[in-house]
Amino acid sequence: MKKRTSWGLLLVSVLLALSLFTSCGIDDLINLPDDTTQIKTTTAESADVSATITENAIDKDGSYTTKEDVGLYIHTYGRLPKNFITKAEARKLGWEGGGLEKYASGKCIGGDRFGNYEELLPEKEGRTYTECDIDTLGKTSRGAKRIVFSNDGLVYYTDDHYESFTLLYGEDT
Repeated sequence: MKKRTSWGLLLVSVLLALSLFTSCGIDDLINLPDDTTQIKTTTAESADVSATITENAIDKDGSYTTKEDVGLYIHTYGRLPKNFITKAEARKLGWEGGGLEKYASGKCIGGDRFGNYEELLPEKEGRTYTECDIDTLGKTSRGAKRIVFSNDGLVYYTDDHYESFTLLYGEDT
């Protein structure tokens, strides 16, 4: 026990000395993140195993348009960000197709049901899919990029207008 305490004290002393002589903080020596990104940390412990899962948090009230951000938002909150409106909502604003910027600045099309008629995505009793446009702000067309997500946690991305899909989140069963 004394030997372990001695080593611990020696290690702390060395870190403090290095901190003083190199004019860097203790955080620099042990490589702590120095960015201002919000971090959500969950620790799971069982017997002598401790696993820490760290994932970047995403603001619930934010507006997002990229595959990565929208996918993470849906995975985190189970719904689309506030900057998405359905086709019916867009039509009420005068939109008839193509880019949305002229009718609803800062908004994107999303929230309509995706039929999965080609059955490229897994079917399951009670599962429904919703779609949204990706990377369309300021564009003259809606493009081919979409995220399609289910009511039970699956989040897919397609960049070829539903010809193929990549699973972003969930377990494809």
